[in-house]
Amino acid sequence: MARPTAAHTVPTAALLVALLSGCAPAGGTGPTPSAATPAATVVAASFNGTDLAWVQLMIPMNERTLPLLELAAARGADPAVRRFADEVHAAHLAELARLRELRTLAGLDGTNPHQGHDMPGMVTAVQLDALRAATGAEFDRLFHDRLREHVDQSARVSRSEQESGADTATVALAAEMARSRTAYLTRLDQLTAA
Repeated sequence: MARPTAAHTVPTAALLVALLSGCAPAGGTGPTPSAATPAATVVAASFNGTDLAWVQLMIPMNERTLPLLELAAARGADPAVRRFADEVHAAHLAELARLRELRTLAGLDGTNPHQGHDMPGMVTAVQLDALRAATGAEFDRLFHDRLREHVDQSARVSRSEQESGADTATVALAAEMARSRTAYLTRLDQLTAA
């Protein structure tokens, strides 16, 4: 099966490239190696730039969401919020294990090209502080808003990976994650309506 031409893949991968623009060289489409990343990193042939960008973005996105989920599992005012946060936390840990395996298979080291960046969909320190200061229904509302932002953004970039990625296992994980995010959005709406 023929791969799409570069002219076809640019629009579908534009979201990932735009998200990574702060980490990419001018005119580039991938993350800039940090001082700790050897310039001669050998990338597995099955991975294209979209695969690499998606894996390197989704790892910190999930990592930065874990404290949010832990807070909500412990302090949610509504027991349904606590159960949902605990469930999503377990799923994110499982996804992280698979993402890290893909990172290794791709030939990337553990360097985070997004270190210190508050990318869309990443929970920030300021947001976590606001959540820690909140109680009751206000806590649940803030949790809902922060998780929705993460879920929306991670679903969007996962769909871009499905459209433009090359590595079969990476595309398959992105499809699973996009489906789980759709289910999370439904559950979040149900929690809000309850």
